[in-house]
Amino acid sequence: MTLTADKSTSSGLYEKRWFALWSLCLSLLIVVVGNTSLNVVIPTLAKRLDATNSQLQWVVAIYSLVFAGLLFTSAAIGDRFGRKGALQVGLVIFLVGSVLASQSHSMMQLILCRGLMGLAAAFVMPSTLSILVNIFPPQERQKAIAMWASVSGVGGTLGPIFSGWLLGHFWYGSVFLVNVPIIVLALVSGGRLLPKSKDPSHGKLDPPGFILSTVGIVTLVFGLIQAPEKGWASTGTMLWFGAAAVLLLAFVGWERRAKEPMLDVALFKIPTFTTGTVGMILLFSAMYGAFFLQTQYFQLILGLSPLSASLRFLPMSPVMLILGFQTPKITARLGANRCVGLGLAILSSAMFTMRTMNANSPYIVPLVAFMLMAGGVALSVGPLTAAIMSAVPPRRAGMGSAMNDATRELGAALGVAVMGSIAASHFATKVAGLLAGVGGDDRKMATSSLEGSVNVAERLTGAQAQNLVDGARHAFLDSLHLATTIGGVVALIASVLVLRYLPRSVSHAGAEQGHHG
Repeated sequence: MTLTADKSTSSGLYEKRWFALWSLCLSLLIVVVGNTSLNVVIPTLAKRLDATNSQLQWVVAIYSLVFAGLLFTSAAIGDRFGRKGALQVGLVIFLVGSVLASQSHSMMQLILCRGLMGLAAAFVMPSTLSILVNIFPPQERQKAIAMWASVSGVGGTLGPIFSGWLLGHFWYGSVFLVNVPIIVLALVSGGRLLPKSKDPSHGKLDPPGFILSTVGIVTLVFGLIQAPEKGWASTGTMLWFGAAAVLLLAFVGWERRAKEPMLDVALFKIPTFTTGTVGMILLFSAMYGAFFLQTQYFQLILGLSPLSASLRFLPMSPVMLILGFQTPKITARLGANRCVGLGLAILSSAMFTMRTMNANSPYIVPLVAFMLMAGGVALSVGPLTAAIMSAVPPRRAGMGSAMNDATRELGAALGVAVMGSIAASHFATKVAGLLAGVGGDDRKMATSSLEGSVNVAERLTGAQAQNLVDGARHAFLDSLHLATTIGGVVALIASVLVLRYLPRSVSHAGAEQGHHG
């Protein structure tokens, strides 16, 4: 291993590794909370800062764009110059971005601060996993990764809850200060507990790879973000996707010839790595697509506040945490392929359970769906992460970590874009039949969303107004049912693929020897 820790055991193991893991998990929590906490404050920003729809879209998207685009670059820098240093620099930048965001008085300032936080996250998240791989021996690594993955899942549910509470008691900028005490604790604990590690071969940086990967991934993610609004078949969307394809193919071509590739494309010849990558994309597509629609169901159909809606997701946290810690034992008994296959099948059943929800459903129905979803994700994320990391030698751990993080981000963007678009298209078709005599901007507003239909109905009179509201609510539920059904089918297909192609064992011993480096 490539450690320069002050103290180690006679066997070469870093003796503070389990304490260090909790410091890494704190750092990871910052990234996940930072990515999910903003959703609750969007309506407030529209009122307090007079934000346009375009600005609201950008304040959410800029974090993902910068984060995803710089993952491979930041991970390569960490491997080359030091992972602990990259992590701590990222934490400091995140701290600065969070404080500046809390004091923002314009949307442009807030968008820039969110971009800075995305930059910081790109240094923090891959560093946590690459340090983990380098301080834990193969026999302990899967347990450590399971704990890391469980914390990432829990953070996604805690962010909106903390933000919703703060929003109810303080000014809108306070939601960005949630990160500050966690960052300070992560910096102090990381400074004392984390050993220094980097690629011992001092591999050269890959500037052409940096540029092609960054621009290519940003272009792809931006295309996914724009597609639901502009239309998947629109000229603009096709141009974005076409440009992304050209850039990423050029990136692959360059990496195949590079002496020190930022991403060794030969890794995709390894079934464990490829299946882990595809499985992670499909898992996060289904999960985030479901979250996106379920949040709207709580607020638009049941009329809950953002905080109340966020609290409905809270029971997922203990399930993910407890079952996530048990996943290594389950994997050892069933095999990685069966454990992940079972998890994805359970996730699929959660999506089909959501299909039964209506305007009068008791909370027990979504609660069952959430329990199933939490269990499915907990069983899947750890082994899939281990599968990706097992194919990469520890000296290039940043490369594997960047791929793992990129699959999560791409899957989340894909799930929201595709399932959101399916639901929006079905909704628009259903509502269009209720708009006899309504044209122009009102027609466009009514077909765009349930909230838009209600706003238009307020300007109508008589039976047509009530029919539009009732019809729009039914149309939304039909759209939810269609999208979650498709999400359930995707999860089921992913389950079959994993059972077929993921090996039973994702041992890290091969990676330790560095066959594929």
